[in-house]
Amino acid sequence: GTGGAGLGLIELCLVLEQQGRHVAPVPLWQCAVAALALARSGTDEQRTARLLAVADGSLILSVAVEEFGIGEPDRPGTTARQDGSGWRLNGTKAAVPYAHIADRVLLSAATPAGPALFLVDPRDRSVSAQRVDTTAHEPAAHVRLTDKPAEALGDGAALQWLLERVRVAIAAVQLGVADSATTQGARYVSEREQFGRPLGEFQAVQHALADCYLDVAAMRATLWQAAWLLDTATKAGEDPGTAVAVAAWWAWDGGARVVHRVQHLHGGIGVDVDYPIHRFLLWGKQLAGLLGGPAAELQRLGDLIAGAAVLGLVWHDPQGGEHYASAAGRVLLARGPSAVFPQWRIVADAYRGAEADG
Repeated sequence: GTGGAGLGLIELCLVLEQQGRHVAPVPLWQCAVAALALARSGTDEQRTARLLAVADGSLILSVAVEEFGIGEPDRPGTTARQDGSGWRLNGTKAAVPYAHIADRVLLSAATPAGPALFLVDPRDRSVSAQRVDTTAHEPAAHVRLTDKPAEALGDGAALQWLLERVRVAIAAVQLGVADSATTQGARYVSEREQFGRPLGEFQAVQHALADCYLDVAAMRATLWQAAWLLDTATKAGEDPGTAVAVAAWWAWDGGARVVHRVQHLHGGIGVDVDYPIHRFLLWGKQLAGLLGGPAAELQRLGDLIAGAAVLGLVWHDPQGGEHYASAAGRVLLARGPSAVFPQWRIVADAYRGAEADG
């Protein structure tokens, strides 16, 4: 069968943290998250044909949810049109990781009914892949699709499901990167001497490492909360609320701060490519720039918080129905009217009542 060992996102994040700790250049999170999406949203035929091959290593999957320009991953510019019983895709995906070695790529595209997920063969003639250099020197390519035949995998709800797990998976890798960089930084300043004593005895150095420790602790706490909620709350039909956005923001923002501080603590040796610490800087920088970076995650978090409250991004129409005016609102629509925190609806109602009274 294709049921596997019954392990979930928490167990995957444990492995991904170790990947980040050793900056291991393998398509692990991409393949694993795509396989999770396939297991959840694929047909019996798709699961049988693909998951067994993923498990034995003969099939590599990648994920393509980023595009050029200012946009939101849940609103892809790539389009999909139905062609008989199948689909054809047109558009461009930016910096698709490991596109040149992947056997299938799981990507997002807009259909007349809304965003959806599709599986494509990146080696098909209707696909043009331009190899690009990335910050961390991870193999990637810009993938252009021209009437590309594709297998449908899921609708907009499946895309939101995927994006939440992509964020948590990246946060797990970033936690490993930042934690290992901090450990190496502490070891270095304990051994490297200046003015007759270890660098670690200088107060400014101690403060920098203390800040790294605090960032890593926050990244760890928010990551495991988000992973646990996605694994448990969603199975019970509950909503993880803002946990994923909080974990992603800490990973993007805190992770970048940590690798920069550690790089500075190493001084000149930190930029020597024969010394390993530069790899952690490059990985931390690249991971922090995915899905729009920390600014985009902060905007998303703000939308989630405000979307169900007084800003009116999500409000209840007494005549029936819900109205959503933001990206967060579209997420909330897919999750249900009581998403995030139900008490915010009470606050919003009170606000609208006060507004009506002048």
